[in-house]
Amino acid sequence: MNTIFKISLIPVILFLLKFYPVAAQTPFKSLNYLYSISGTKTVAGIHNREPNSNPDLWTDSITVLTGKTPGLWSGDFLFSKTDVDERWKMIYEAEEAWNKGSLINLMWHTCSPAHSEPCRWNDQGVLDKLTDEEWESLIKDGEPLNVIWKKKLDDIALCLQYLEDKGIEVFFRPFHEMNQPVFWWAGRKGSNGTAKLFRITHDYLTKNKGLKNLIWVWNIQDFGTLNSDLIDFNPGKDYWDVLTMDMYSSDKTNYTIEKYNAFVKTAGKKPIAIGECQVLPTSSELKSQTKWTFFMSWAELTVKHNTISQISQLYESSNVITLDEMPGWNKKTKK
Repeated sequence: MNTIFKISLIPVILFLLKFYPVAAQTPFKSLNYLYSISGTKTVAGIHNREPNSNPDLWTDSITVLTGKTPGLWSGDFLFSKTDVDERWKMIYEAEEAWNKGSLINLMWHTCSPAHSEPCRWNDQGVLDKLTDEEWESLIKDGEPLNVIWKKKLDDIALCLQYLEDKGIEVFFRPFHEMNQPVFWWAGRKGSNGTAKLFRITHDYLTKNKGLKNLIWVWNIQDFGTLNSDLIDFNPGKDYWDVLTMDMYSSDKTNYTIEKYNAFVKTAGKKPIAIGECQVLPTSSELKSQTKWTFFMSWAELTVKHNTISQISQLYESSNVITLDEMPGWNKKTKK
């Protein structure tokens, strides 16, 4: 009798697991939170681009505009002298945002290792084009550019270690838009291309520097080559925790089901998110593409490409999470 009863429960259990999946247990509270909301809700976020002297500028602008504060705060180590000089101010703002309950996202528009830092937004800086010989020097252990790159990692590791010491988890997104060849690090396909540099950076920061607070974000842009790019630029499943897409469609296709499905397929059970966007997704799009766990609009582009009404309606939507609805990181994460 008991055996029959247990067998009869199996279909019910399978049904519940399908529609109410148990949150994955990782070492990270904030990553577990993404797992817990995947399929139901999406965290609102905005990037705080230059200047690092005012690292909450764009977050504050949304709060003033909508009366709601984004649940994801984002900053950048950046590259110009004034912003490099203010990196610690940005890091302290990340600390404050975490203590308020935000997800913390950090990216790095970094100078080419073939030139000095600080640098500019030009072909001697962020937009440099490394030769094949320079690239080989970068990815081969002990070669001149490899040594320079690791010294640059040493510099930001000090900031990341500070955050770890404060108990702060970081969604770390190096080499964003890996399939976007405008950047010195990007557009190189294959096992010895951009994906190799991602793996080198991951291993150096986690193994050599011993950082344990980094949640690794792999990011590509929504080009027409998306399906092949998800293969050509993949660092390997052991090297990333979250897969994100930067949505800047020149053909205005934006949030198509084809892009969404491609990301769901590649990510498997891992979370996906909208890493950058200028045109915000609508609440309806997020309800039909439920696995986007956060969106991060790009600073000033948010108000340039969306009306105040569109922004406010999205931030008020029942399936969009703002800071006041976040669980807080000193408490048990809730769904």
